[in-house]
Amino acid sequence: MKSKKYFYTWEDYSENSKNSETMIDDILADPELPQLDQLVIGCWGESWDNSAQPIIDGIVEHADQFAGIKSLFVGDMDFEECEVSWIEQADYSKLWAAMPQLEELTIKGSTNLSLGSIEHENLKGLEIICGGLPKEVMASIGAAKLPALKRLSLYMGVEDYGFDGGIEDIASMLEKSDFPQLEELGILDSEIQDEVAEAVVKSRYMKQIHTLDLSCGTMTDKGGQCLLDELPKYENIKEVDLSYHYMSDEMMEKLEALEAEVDVDDQQEDDEYDGEIYRYPMLTE
Repeated sequence: MKSKKYFYTWEDYSENSKNSETMIDDILADPELPQLDQLVIGCWGESWDNSAQPIIDGIVEHADQFAGIKSLFVGDMDFEECEVSWIEQADYSKLWAAMPQLEELTIKGSTNLSLGSIEHENLKGLEIICGGLPKEVMASIGAAKLPALKRLSLYMGVEDYGFDGGIEDIASMLEKSDFPQLEELGILDSEIQDEVAEAVVKSRYMKQIHTLDLSCGTMTDKGGQCLLDELPKYENIKEVDLSYHYMSDEMMEKLEALEAEVDVDDQQEDDEYDGEIYRYPMLTE
């Protein structure tokens, strides 16, 4: 794929008043745009205060100029540019019809994120990277019509940064969704990762996926035991990512002995304060 990333530096927006409105104009004016397969949108200038909406609206309005784009990433910025939980996202409800050729969509940030009614024939990969996924977004994904979807990766995050649901919302999303081609499932970065593991192993997707990602969360031996009991039932699952976790050495050894390739790297230690135990997902703010 021919890819290009568009982003603004601190000087661009502090001295030259660049923002999300000027960024869509800059992209449309770029003579390289017709040759691109992959479009990456980085910092659009004070991304904690300026919404990505003008960019999304501009893509929809000028859809013919983006007809060659098969992969779109909106929000590719590090914490020095903008903390993930501060990124002002957008309403993507009109994007689905405007980009029928799109195969991969990655969204970083969930503040004011809305997906609307999702219906797309060709989308193969959907990833949302955030400090907290709203239950409204989960509901949209649960009702989505994505017959070609092969890869789904969702960062759940924590309540303080946008996760306003519970395990019942995650379980409902898995139960109601219908992605017949799904091969890779990631429900990660949760502060209730043990419960997430229990919900995932009860889902229909265990019978069809080959890769399972439950990494970056607060999984303990409780979640590990659930996987130890259930994974041997599914020979189709070849890779399991559990990296960044709070499991014991003993549980790690047991999981590594399974037939599937299980990644248990990056073991974390509990934080204790005033008699209370605290565990944190990898990505929050």
